[in-house]
Amino acid sequence: MKKIKKKNNHHYISLIAILFFTYAVTFPGGLITKASIDVWYENLIKPAFNPPNWVFGPVWTILYTMMAVAAWLAYKRSNDLKSILVVYFIHLLINSSWSFIFFYYKQIFLGTFVISAIIGFIIYLIFLYSRHSKVAVLLMLPYLAWTIFALYLNSSIYITNVIG
Repeated sequence: MKKIKKKNNHHYISLIAILFFTYAVTFPGGLITKASIDVWYENLIKPAFNPPNWVFGPVWTILYTMMAVAAWLAYKRSNDLKSILVVYFIHLLINSSWSFIFFYYKQIFLGTFVISAIIGFIIYLIFLYSRHSKVAVLLMLPYLAWTIFALYLNSSIYITNVIG
């Protein structure tokens, strides 16, 4: 009985660690985004379906929590622990790089490629998770949908502001 309790505590510690590192990796991107919203982003022509700026923070907070829990669920049920977390954190670094590319460097076109890569990673993560947890897959679907929507927004901003 004590072994089971110890193992469960280890799993919860790993959940806390995954949540912590998820937010630690993505936090700098959030700071870059916040610094550029009023200065640059506000002056761009955006598509009609562009959400108000205040929506992005809460949505990303929920999505980061859901994707961390999904990674944890797959991680704790997998025999190949490292590969799931390695792919997950590489994907997070690429996800975080989008904020720097789009907001800091103002490379809107390059942002579409980064988002496309993120979508590829999400699909691959869903595939990896599907072997271990259906709940993990379900937790990733809103993230996939939001990221596809982000690709639409990024592409629309590029077309209307750069191509004209």
